[in-house]
Amino acid sequence: MNHIGDTNKMVDTPRTDAAKKIVLGGVGGDWEVVHIAFSRQLERELNAANVEMDEKRKDVVWLATEKAKLEERIKRLEEAGDNMVTEEDVFIRLKIWTKAKEAKP
Repeated sequence: MNHIGDTNKMVDTPRTDAAKKIVLGGVGGDWEVVHIAFSRQLERELNAANVEMDEKRKDVVWLATEKAKLEERIKRLEEAGDNMVTEEDVFIRLKIWTKAKEAKP
């Protein structure tokens, strides 16, 4: 079996195809068997990739939450700025701005 396959199409199992194989004769044709150590290596790599993917998903959720918090803060500060423009008293402007900056989401 050619491990490169048709050069116009991508091989979806290149490492398995390149691994050392044992060809066994059986009913209905020959069977190719990949060494068990290689199968175990692939399984360990798959498990590690799944763990990493779960960690990345958690990061995405955390980032989305932080983004929402920051968008809310921006909205509060914009509203405070708009309110300050209409207020003539400097001390009230300062109070509006300070309150908007210190507000927790």
